[in-house]
Order: sequence, then C-alpha cells, then structure tokens
Amino acid sequence: MKCRISSPLGEILIDTEVIEKFAGTIAVESMGIVGMASTNVKDGLVRLLRKENLTKGIHVKVGDNKINIDFHVIISYGVNISAVCENLIETVKYKVEEFTGIPVGGISIYVDGVREID
Repeated sequence: MKCRISSPLGEILIDTEVIEKFAGTIAVESMGIVGMASTNVKDGLVRLLRKENLTKGIHVKVGDNKINIDFHVIISYGVNISAVCENLIETVKYKVEEFTGIPVGGISIYVDGVREID
C-alpha cells in the first residue's frame, strides 16, 4: 500500500513498508523495548524478530490522510510497561510526522512478551 501526499509540484507516494521500517528502527532504539515480536497464531508462540525482519512486528494503515501504526513488541523485564509504551508512542508520533509530513492518527502497542536482558 502507498501513502499519498499532494504538493503544488505533484504527488509523492511513500510505500507503507518504508514507514514500517522507520518506525521499527525508532522502536528498537527506545529504552525498555527489547525488540519487535512475531506471533505464530497456530502455535501461540511469540518470537523476537531480528533487525532485518522488523516490519513483521509492525503494521501501518493509511487512510483519511492519517497514519495508524500497530506495534507488537517485547519489553525488558522489570521496566514500567506503561511508561515505556507512552514514551514509544510520543517518540514515534513525533518522528513519523516529521519524516512523512502526515499526521499520525493513532498508535497501538501490543506487548507480546517480556524478556530479561543479559
């Protein structure tokens, strides 16, 4: 799917995968986030995704000139989940809007696991 931006000089198309990769990079750099999660619905297993597969833990929808982002994350053991999620939402919203020029309508975070960091 593509995100459309109209400008006086023409139209700009941004593939949603670009936004997913950008948002994923922001997420894994956030304090308290271990990484993105991939859920195997059949087995009910949650896996930590490697950096090259970040987009599988993120889903971007574009509609009504707004971007909506769903994150599936694994959080560090012992952190305040609410504080980590609020920080992630604020940071992603600001950086994605700055990157694309399109307002973020909503960000949903699904905590699919907790991991202890070595």
